[in-house]
Amino acid sequence: MTEGIMQQARQVMDELLEQAKLRPGDLLVIGCSSSEMVGTRIGKGSSLQAAQAAYAGIGPVLKEHGIRMAVQCCEHLNRALIVERETAEALQLEVVNVVPKPDAGGAFAVTAYDAMEDPVAVEYVKADAGLDIGGTLIGMHLKHVAVPVRLSINRIGEAGILCARTRPRYIGGPRAAYREM
Repeated sequence: MTEGIMQQARQVMDELLEQAKLRPGDLLVIGCSSSEMVGTRIGKGSSLQAAQAAYAGIGPVLKEHGIRMAVQCCEHLNRALIVERETAEALQLEVVNVVPKPDAGGAFAVTAYDAMEDPVAVEYVKADAGLDIGGTLIGMHLKHVAVPVRLSINRIGEAGILCARTRPRYIGGPRAAYREM
């Protein structure tokens, strides 16, 4: 099962990056329920192996493209996010003091924390795109105008996925001109 999760996660990330047209330095938020990936209800069957498999599919793709990652923790940490310290500094994000654990933060946040070079937690981001694996509700961490992104697959493991990109708000009126996005 974990090999399938890794391959699906890699495919999702490849397709999302292509459709969202992210550039190096952009921020992608990921919320992931390992419970949902293995076929149980969110928060009821955490799987470190499933989380590690998903991260193994996602992390290298983001690194290859120079995309920054923010990993949403579960509700027990008030949906704080794990990022590299360099990301927090570059985006002027306020660091908070917490370390995710499987039962307070979630398996995917623990996996990201362990895999990052210098991980820190922050409370808020405004990401350029997002991947929600298993209904974790990442919308609060996206920029104001989120646009759904449809991919060729809609699951990682047993978990449904939702993807989004963001775009600048259209302002003005009927006489305003807009750039093609």
